[in-house]
Amino acid sequence: MTSFDTSPQLNVWRALLALAVVFVMLATTGWTALRSHREATPLQTSLSSWEHGRIHGQQLPDPDAAPARLSRFFASLTAQERTDLARRYPLAVGNMNGAPVALRYRANRLALADQRKVELKRMHDSRLSPAGQQEAGRRMHRYEALMHEGRHILAFDPDGAGRVAEVIGNLQKAERVSVVVPGVDTDLLTFQRTNSMYRAPVGMAKSLYAAEKAASPKTRTAVIAWADYTAPAGLGIDSATAMRAEEGAVRLNAMVRGLPGSAPVSLFCHSYGSVVCGVAAHTLPRRVADIAVAASPGMRVEKASHLDTSAQVWAMRDATDWVQDVPYLELGGLGHGADPVSAAFGARVLSARGAKGHAGYFEPGTESLLNFAEIGVGAYRSVHCAREDNVCQAGLSGVAATGRA
Repeated sequence: MTSFDTSPQLNVWRALLALAVVFVMLATTGWTALRSHREATPLQTSLSSWEHGRIHGQQLPDPDAAPARLSRFFASLTAQERTDLARRYPLAVGNMNGAPVALRYRANRLALADQRKVELKRMHDSRLSPAGQQEAGRRMHRYEALMHEGRHILAFDPDGAGRVAEVIGNLQKAERVSVVVPGVDTDLLTFQRTNSMYRAPVGMAKSLYAAEKAASPKTRTAVIAWADYTAPAGLGIDSATAMRAEEGAVRLNAMVRGLPGSAPVSLFCHSYGSVVCGVAAHTLPRRVADIAVAASPGMRVEKASHLDTSAQVWAMRDATDWVQDVPYLELGGLGHGADPVSAAFGARVLSARGAKGHAGYFEPGTESLLNFAEIGVGAYRSVHCAREDNVCQAGLSGVAATGRA
């Protein structure tokens, strides 16, 4: 499921907010931040190996270096040298912002193959419970699916519930780039779904890509299904606070800065994903032209102007979406602030007609998806506002924005 696919008991949120002081006290004593000692993850192991690696007698660059620095490093290598690094350090290269996109795709295919073998062994490991073996089987089949010909995996981390990002379209040649940022309950196993496919990141991205093509057939677009952050699991403290959003915002900013070219980028942030986008807004590069949120519990600010971004800020919410009943306030770190579709917030409020509930915004045929597509191709004068006076279009041209550094 993605982003509270079913309606939760909203009084839980109210209780959490009422107990804010208690949870702040717990946080200050370290109860909520307790982490047990863990062995190095596969990604950490790969990064550690990279940090000790050398090429031409020289140490490899810091994997967390600025994307531009890493881009220059890879550009200085021969094709064979780049391929060799991907084979030696597949998880490191596959998750390295600044590495050539095609190289990341190849590296992540290798990493997925390695992890598939791990899960295949675990499926038959007698030390695991039947439930553990079944879980291994699910992960093994998910890795196989991600390895299918034609899939372009931009990021992959098998640790824990798993993180992953996939590109739909040609990212290197795109004139416009869209990024789908999903919410609660998003992980490796919920990244795509057979049933209700448009309620999971892959289905959302594919639906948006098709709608953008229909809206502007001549515009070269790419859409990224970005589940490369640790989303909250279910309704609880993590979903009511910004902790996961703060971690996700750092990763989102790094990913955007590592994208090739200078094409304008539009972020489409659903449910808790809008909290991630709100926290990230002030750090994002100026090439981010739009931040569009749907089903938002808040963006951690009281007004859109407080996001401190040059991007256009858009918001929508279907009339049947339960999130409208969430308390739009922040108290002691709990809650996410003002309602983004309220007049006082100052976003450009769009129609979401047809979305039907909390998770239907990317369903084909909805006005919410059509609006997302028009934003994604820069056709701002074609969007449908929530109000008949078309105030959401005020001051905008119908020409796609140009890329900015």
